[in-house]
Amino acid sequence: MAYDLEEQEQLDEFKAWWKKNGKVATSLVLISIIAYAAWQGYHYVQNKKAVEASTLFQTLITTDTTKLDSIKSQASILTSNYAGTPYAGRAAVFAAKTSAENKDSKTAKIQLEWASANATESSVKAIANLQLAGLLFEDKNYDGALKSLANITDKGFDGLKEDLKGDIYLAQGKKVDAIKAYKNALSELDTQGKMQVFTRQKLESLGE
Repeated sequence: MAYDLEEQEQLDEFKAWWKKNGKVATSLVLISIIAYAAWQGYHYVQNKKAVEASTLFQTLITTDTTKLDSIKSQASILTSNYAGTPYAGRAAVFAAKTSAENKDSKTAKIQLEWASANATESSVKAIANLQLAGLLFEDKNYDGALKSLANITDKGFDGLKEDLKGDIYLAQGKKVDAIKAYKNALSELDTQGKMQVFTRQKLESLGE
C-alpha cells in the first residue's frame, strides 16, 4: 500500500512513538484488563458467598432451638467463613439468644461481643449491644452494661437504649439520672408501643 508524504510522516512518527512507549502502553492495557477481571472476579465471589451465607442462615434459624450445639456450630461457620456478609452478624445474635435461653450466658456474651464488633449492619450491632447490656445488667456489671449501650450508634434504638440506661442508673441508686434517661426514652419510643407504657410506669413509680 502506497502512502503520500504526509501519511508516511505520521506513520514514521507513530513508529518512533511506539518504539519509545509501546511497552509502557501495552503494560497499561494489560494492567487495566487484569484489574477489570479481578474486579469482576471479586464481585462474583462476594455474590456467591452471600448466596451460600443466606442458605446457611436459613438452615440455622429453622434449627430446633434445643439443639444448642448444632446452632453454635452453624453460627461459628457463618462468623468464621462469611464474616463479610450480613448473615454472620445475624447468626451471632440468633445463636446468642438461643444460648441465653439455654442458661449459657457466657457463650451468649461471647457471641454478642462478636456481633457488636463485626456485624455489617448498624441495626444488628445495636441489637447485639442491647442484648449484651441486658446480660451484663443481670450480672450487676453496670459499668460494662453502660459501655455496651454507648456503642449503639443507630438512632432507631435510642428509645430502648435510654430505657435500659434508666434501669441501670436506678439499680446504681442514681435516681436523677434514671429519671432523665426514662424521659429521654419516652421522647424516642413509639407512642403507641408497649415500651412507652412500661417506661411511663417506671417514671410514675419515681414520682414523675
